[in-house]
Amino acid sequence: MPTVSSPRARPARRLTGLVAGALVLLVFGCAPEDPWALKDISGLMPRLEFTLTSDAGQTVHGRDYRGKVVLLYFGYTHCPDICPTTMSKLARALDQVEGGTSGTRVLFVSVDPERDSREVLARYVEHFGEQFVGIRGTQRQLKLLTKRYRVTYGYGEPDEDGNYPVSHSSAVFVFDEDGQARLMGRRQDSVGAFAADLRRLLGEG
Repeated sequence: MPTVSSPRARPARRLTGLVAGALVLLVFGCAPEDPWALKDISGLMPRLEFTLTSDAGQTVHGRDYRGKVVLLYFGYTHCPDICPTTMSKLARALDQVEGGTSGTRVLFVSVDPERDSREVLARYVEHFGEQFVGIRGTQRQLKLLTKRYRVTYGYGEPDEDGNYPVSHSSAVFVFDEDGQARLMGRRQDSVGAFAADLRRLLGEG
């Protein structure tokens, strides 16, 4: 024989269902946002501030790039491996991001200003895309900026032709449109990781 529900049981079941639904909303509504693919450095690094010279010969400041998502990378044009690999990775990531050209800038700061003139920098960055900007400064300016972002660099002994290696940190610092430091990319981070996080940052603006 079929079971007949008591009229009193129906409101109780409805109440139980409402409570269960509320708990689901509470749990998922309070769940933390998905983690970033790159390392989250929010609140750990200072905002983007500097006064240097661009590859166009113009004095540029960190504030000039407000309204853009900025990727800050320290390297040098004679670098045989890490720098071109990293720059190519960033170029490929930006190609995967809608608005990557107009909404971002990659600032390539030379840690070898003796050899990296603005003309040399301009020729170097043009291979990677229009959103790439070569930046240089005096040794004093460079030391102030690298200290600000805890970047290290040093020069090896020159060979008989005067060429010398430069060791340097390989991190890529990512700043949001307000100039706040948000993320740090490392050598092991993939093109997809950069692209995914850049989409999120561009979507915040």
